[in-house]
Order: sequence, then C-alpha cells, then structure tokens
Amino acid sequence: MNSREATRTPRVTCMLMSVIFLLLAGAACSGESGTQEEDLGADVSADVSADSSTDPDDVQAVEDLADPDLAEVFADSVDVEEIEEIDDIEPDLGPPMHYSDSFSVRPTVEQIYVWNAEPEIVLQLVGPEGDVLQELPADYQGSRVFREITPGSGYSVRLADDPEDYAGPMTVMSIESSYPGEGFYLSKTLQVGYGYMEMRDGTLLSYFLSLPGLPEDGPYPTLVNLSGYSPSRPGKSVGGPAEAFCGLYPILCNAPNFPSGLITGLMGYAVIGVNLRGTGCSGGAYDYFEPLQLLDGYDVIETVAHQPWVKHAKVGMVGLSYPGITQLFVASTKPPSLAAIAPFSVIANTATTLVPGGIYNDGFALNWIEHVLNKAKPYAHGWITKLVEEGDTVCEEHQLLHSQMLDVIAKALENPFYTDEVAGQVDPTSFVDQIEVPVFLVGQTQDEQTGPHFPALFPLFTGSPVTRFTMTNGIHMDGFSPQILAEWANFLGFYVDQEIPVIPKDMAAMVPVFMEDVFGAPLSLPDPRFADYTDYEEARSDYEAEQPLRVIFESGAAPDVAPGAPQGTFEQHFDAWPLPSTEVSRWFFQPEGGLSPSEPPAEGGASSFLLDPEAGQRGTLASGSVNPLQPDWNLAQPAPGMAASFVGPPLEEDMVMIGHASVDLWVQSTAEDADLEACITEVRPDGFESYIMCGWLRASRRALAESSTELRPIQMHYETDVEPLAAGEWNYTRIEMMPFSHIFRAGSQIRVVVDTPGDSMASWRFKLLEFEETPTHTVAHQADFASSIALPLISTVAVPTELPPCNSLRGQPCREFVPYTNIPFAE
Repeated sequence: MNSREATRTPRVTCMLMSVIFLLLAGAACSGESGTQEEDLGADVSADVSADSSTDPDDVQAVEDLADPDLAEVFADSVDVEEIEEIDDIEPDLGPPMHYSDSFSVRPTVEQIYVWNAEPEIVLQLVGPEGDVLQELPADYQGSRVFREITPGSGYSVRLADDPEDYAGPMTVMSIESSYPGEGFYLSKTLQVGYGYMEMRDGTLLSYFLSLPGLPEDGPYPTLVNLSGYSPSRPGKSVGGPAEAFCGLYPILCNAPNFPSGLITGLMGYAVIGVNLRGTGCSGGAYDYFEPLQLLDGYDVIETVAHQPWVKHAKVGMVGLSYPGITQLFVASTKPPSLAAIAPFSVIANTATTLVPGGIYNDGFALNWIEHVLNKAKPYAHGWITKLVEEGDTVCEEHQLLHSQMLDVIAKALENPFYTDEVAGQVDPTSFVDQIEVPVFLVGQTQDEQTGPHFPALFPLFTGSPVTRFTMTNGIHMDGFSPQILAEWANFLGFYVDQEIPVIPKDMAAMVPVFMEDVFGAPLSLPDPRFADYTDYEEARSDYEAEQPLRVIFESGAAPDVAPGAPQGTFEQHFDAWPLPSTEVSRWFFQPEGGLSPSEPPAEGGASSFLLDPEAGQRGTLASGSVNPLQPDWNLAQPAPGMAASFVGPPLEEDMVMIGHASVDLWVQSTAEDADLEACITEVRPDGFESYIMCGWLRASRRALAESSTELRPIQMHYETDVEPLAAGEWNYTRIEMMPFSHIFRAGSQIRVVVDTPGDSMASWRFKLLEFEETPTHTVAHQADFASSIALPLISTVAVPTELPPCNSLRGQPCREFVPYTNIPFAE
C-alpha cells in the first residue's frame, strides 16, 4: 500500500465513494458533463491574467513567467541533458505589424482570426501579392475566421470599404512550422484551480486543475480530460457531510466537472480538465477535430507534463465518449510527454456512427452534433455567464469568436460520401496506427450512442507497445461499472503512476452501497490482482504477459446481482482481434423462412417485403432511458409484409459467437436503390427472443474494399463506387453486421430478419431514401442465388452458465417470439 492509500479509513472511504458514484449517476448521457455543467454551486475563484487582444498596447502577460529556477525544478523529474534544444521564444509570426483601429486580429495555423469589428462589416483577406483572396462579412458579434489559408508570410486583413484600415503583414503558420521549442512549455506555470493555458498561436484555453496536495508536495501522477463539454468549469463543493473531509481530500470542496477526474483525484492523481478551442471559456472558434484542435491537444499534454509537480514528467488521458474520442486524435500527434490513454465508448469511424452503412443517422449522431454546436455557442453554459459577470474579461472576449464555429451538420450533409479530405481526416481507423503509447480501450456492443463498431479499432493499434481492450454487451455508460474500473485502475497504475496498483480493502467493501445508487444494484469490485506483489517491474512484466483482449459475457445476467446490472457471468481472454480461433459458421436462407447450414434447393424461390417508410424514425424504447436495470423496451415485431424472416432449427450444443458477421444477400428491387437492415436474434427455448445485433446498408454503396473478409464486408462509401441496383436482376449485396459477442444456448434457434432500417436501436434513427411509390425488395433463397449469413464461431470457449433470464442482458431487449410468414416473390 502506498502512502496515499495508507491515510484512508473505512469511514472516510465510505463517504468518498458515495460522492464519486452519486456524481457518476448524473453524468452518463452527455459523455461526462452530465447535468452538473449549469450549476456552479460553490464560489468561483478565477485567476484572470490576460486580455486576448493582440494589440501591443493592450496585451498583458497571459501566464506568469516561470521562476528563474524553473528549469532546475523541472530537472527533478526529467533529465535536462536529454533536451537537445530549448528555445525561449515562440514561433516567428512575421515582421512587426500595423494594427487596425477597427478590429483585432490573430494569425494562426492555416487561419486568421478577426474580432471586435463592426457587426456585418465586410472584411477582405489580402494575399502576399496584394490580391483579395477572400471577402466575407463579420458576423453579428463582429467576428470572422478566414480558413483554408495557404501558409506563408505577407497576409493582411482590411476593411473592404476602407483599404487603409488594415492589419498586417502577418505570417500564417503551417502545421509543420508551428511547433514551438521546449522553452515554450517550460515557461508556462499552471495554477491550481481555474485558469488559462496558452497555445502555440497565443490562443488561451480554459482549464480547471486539481492536485491531491500542495504543488511542492508532489510530484503526482497526472491525468488530462479534454473535450468540448465543460471539463474546465470551475470546481465546486460536493456539499453535504463530505465537506468535513476536505482537509484530507481538498478535491471534495473543489471538485472537477468530469467523473473520471473525481474518481482518480481521490486515488491520488492530479487531474486537469481542458475545454477544446472554441468551447467553454476557451479562445478560438469550434470545428470538429480540425488540425488546430489536435495541435492544441499536443500543447496541452506538453504544457501540463512540464509542470514541476507532474510525476515522471509524463501524463495520461482519461474520459468516456467525447473526451474518449479526443484521446485518439491527440495521441495520434505523438506528444513526447504522453504516457498512456484510456478511452471509453468511442466511435470507430464516421461510416459506422454518422452514416451507418451509408444511411445518415439523424437520431443520436445528429442530436449529438447539435448538442455540441449549441454548447459551443457564445454563453452556452451558465458557468460561462457567471464567470463573465464576476469580471472574467478573458472569457468574455473569447465568446466573440465562438459565433464563428463551423456548422459541421451542414458540412456532413454537403459531403454525403466518404472523401479522404473530409471524412478521412476525422476517421480514427485511418490514424490510430500512429499512436505510440499504451492504450486501454473499453466499449459495449449495444452502445446506444457511439455504437458497437469500436472493436474494428482493436487490430489497428499497431504502434502501441501495450494494449488492453475490453468488450462486453451493454450500454454507453457501462465503462464506469466495477468490472471495468478495477482494470482501469490497474492500467493507470502501471503506465501513469508507475506504481504497483492496489485497491484498498475498505474501498472495495464500500463500493456495493454506492453502486446501488448509480446502477440500482449492489455491485462489488473484483479482488485486487496485484496486492501481493512487492516489486513493480515484476508486477508490470506479469501484467504485460497477459492476453490483451478481454471479453465479458452476459453483462446483466450475473446470478448474484439484480437482473440487468452491469456485471458479467464470466469472461475470457484472447490474443488478438479478430480472434485467431474464429471459424466461419455459414447459414443459408431457405424457402418457407428456414435457416440451415445446407444450401437452398435449385427452385428455392425468394421472399419479398415492402419498404416501411416510417421505420427509420422508430427505436427500441417505448419511452425513457436505457439506464434503468429494466428499461422500457419496445422491441417491435416484424410487421406483416414488411420483412423477410429466417429461423434455424434448435441448436444441439452451445455456440459462442465473437466478432463481425456478414449477411450476404442476393436482392432485387422495384427501385434503383434500397435501404436494408439485417438483424440477428436468439429464439430461446422458453418462447422468448433476445436481440443481439444489426447491420445496415444502402444497397447502391455495396462495392467492397479489398480488405473485406468472409466475415466482414467493408464498404468505403466513395461516390465513385455508387452503383444502382440492376432492374430485374439479382444483385449481390453484403451487409456488415456490427461486431458482437453472444452465446447461443443449446435448444435455442438463430433468427435473421431482413427489413427496413429502424426499430433496432435505442437512440439511432435512419434518414431513409424517399420514393413516390413504395418499393418492394426481394431476397433470393435458391441454389444459384443463395443468400446467407456468415457467423463468427468460437469453439474454444467452454460455457459455464445457464440460459440467462429474458431481459437480463444489458442493452439487449427481449420479446415474445411470434412466428412470421414471408411473402413469396411473384416473378
């Protein structure tokens, strides 16, 4: 037990865990901001140190300069001799400027910011040769961002109706030329509490910093949370009796606004929440993971890591959903001082959350973008208004550029097909191979928000020296369940704290009480796995010898907890994804709605169904939320004439499935295109039917990438690949079934339903194709055109448990099984 843990008592731990998990209960839906971001609570102490104008007469120091001994202090945690060069100046932004009396301006990477202009006045961007490159009006706040500027010197901005009123010349930086020297980071001092952190272009990002003790009592293992929610919101007291323990744990009276920060803060970590550029009180304008945001992430990591109170001069990153996705982007920029990342509940790529199968998700994906954009607007949060009212002039001025956020909804609609220039830049599958630090990634295969496609990332972390992946059934917030948190603590202990991870027994004893408040069931932490070790290197070596992929089965069905609680019945570990032991189990569609390992007969015919134009806007919840132990599920039955259903015979033995699946269809349609959905369920021997997984595809986008496999068809969704359905012919169309893990019990039957996208996800919705006349789609099941499903069978897993109760599996609604009669195709 380390010194931080030794000071805890059972009574203190009880109170602390209560605080943690009560906070978690309100933080699930919107990533980590929860319902708290509008409520400041305790008084805010904002140390405002700078005005963000670039006018030399107005600019004040944006950060306290480092003490003369800063390099010496920093040397306590890093070998200064290894630093080849320390520059004490920022990047060269060009010769002295002429400043306008009518507006403020700042050049940055491939952009120029303008603010404090007269609203609606026309501004001109003038190139090095004197030609007008862009002419745009200031917005209602007098702001304008000139984007997509070729890097170089000699740019200026002027009023269109008064060319003599200008600012320039300015140097617009390239990404490559923008990197500051080591001295830039060494010169920054971050104060405990709320403050601003300077980026390489002079933009200030708002942050909130919590330390487990005084700075001089460090160093402390340190974690960063970075997102567009409210991680930098000034801290507030958790209130109630917990305040009595603020002397031992100051974080309780100045708590950060993200649950992972409070949890790890109480474990002895320093935690800092930073708002992305253009959000919260941070400067700049918002754009979805533009290069500037990634460069900011690099600067945040390096600035924080260079603080003298940071242990090992390395920091980790934590967060679920938005701050989880952010970690992937930031880590790909390879900040030298990044120790490890631990992203929860992330997307795999844009084609699986924003446009699954090429169909626009105008449910969660659209709602999330709208939420983020709304929260990036000026004064979008109550805490912003409060700070400004209390005299934070930096935050006030930063709001002027927030109205220049890029409309990413319009951008998505303007780019319905995949392009390397747009979608490729924000597609994690295209860049996670560049991450070179340990990774701890967790996801749930029924995630109603970011979706179930995250395992597609597993094999792509080829640059990471250590990976730990956890896959389970469940919903978006389940990363905060005990079965995940215990291993998360182990990972952070090894790679950020660099100590033997220990879970105190008194804390483990108190967890069930507080998990009941959060999840509705008294869940326990598993026994600590490294408590008996005394040598860190030995413990870490043994940890790294373990198999990297963890699959938790049947979360929600553990026999010793309430049905639906996020705890699995058992788990299995594997070497890689896809699992090396995977076998392809192919089942063919049969006449009369059968499903069999045997191919259909030569005259097997086909089954037809009508497009259901309303299906895309229906989900699997009758009302309410997915978070209760027993959600208000409404898994609709296939409507007569609106689906094609195929059911196999009772299984003779248990079948374990882990991986992607492929639904390979021969289809015809009365239209040139078809939005298709294929779902797999388990028809149980007790007469009920449990949802497992679905896949979606717009048939005109059926062209396959060369990397496709028998179990995973991959469509890249380029416009050049679009091919209408050939009228009167059978068209081969493969639908990627999202990855899943499931046990089909002996006596159960496998069912596949093909229909219109919809009635299949709690929060996703589908913007379907529209037709003047309702089309009919047809699926063949005959020898020459044998439609089938290829399933990922894992025969090496022994199943120690019985069939779980209906509706116990987390995120998997269960309904009564009703036999279905297909409509034969009339040729």
